[in-house]
Amino acid sequence: MSLWIKICGNTSLADAQLAAEAGADAVGFVFAPSPRQVTAEQVAAIVPHLPAQLEKIGVFVYASFDEIASTVRACGLTGVQLHSDAGPDMPAQLRAAFGPALRILRVVHFGPDAAEQAAELARDAHIDGILVDSRTANAVGGTGIAFDWSEARTTIFSGNGKLVVAGGLNPENVAEAIATLAPWGVDVASGVESAPGRKDPAKVRQFVANARAASR
Repeated sequence: MSLWIKICGNTSLADAQLAAEAGADAVGFVFAPSPRQVTAEQVAAIVPHLPAQLEKIGVFVYASFDEIASTVRACGLTGVQLHSDAGPDMPAQLRAAFGPALRILRVVHFGPDAAEQAAELARDAHIDGILVDSRTANAVGGTGIAFDWSEARTTIFSGNGKLVVAGGLNPENVAEAIATLAPWGVDVASGVESAPGRKDPAKVRQFVANARAASR
């Protein structure tokens, strides 16, 4: 099974195409307050120019079902990433609206209750993967800070289905994260940037190459 790689926080067509050309499986677009925030209009203009097989994931925080559904339709998204504020019924509602083709990811922030939360989410048949991220006092993602991988290996990453590691990954440490956690996928945003919201081509290519090599 090959590693799933997502390059998140894209704000331009050039950056999303760069991720595709580097060999990523998915690109992420952040529809929440962030230095990487984009509008549905921007993403609707980008998506038609991307390869069909590339997954296009929308990241939502404090968004209603109607907002998420209309953005998925307007932008041609193939997946959604839901933060903890999305109620427990949201995955089922989205599955009913879009069927099995929509990839539904839920985010768990690493901390004392993370393993318990992940185990609960893993029992929800509508959720396709669980993204484990770091959290700071004022940011729910894109923090550039890694959580404690050695602690996570014995708790949350010990048999909880499709887990994606995020938070603080970069080309230099992604191999270590994969070796330590054996995740289903990896997700990076700030670790491959030249500035907030702008990707560094060399870092994107190196991240994908290093992740692929480590997963073999």
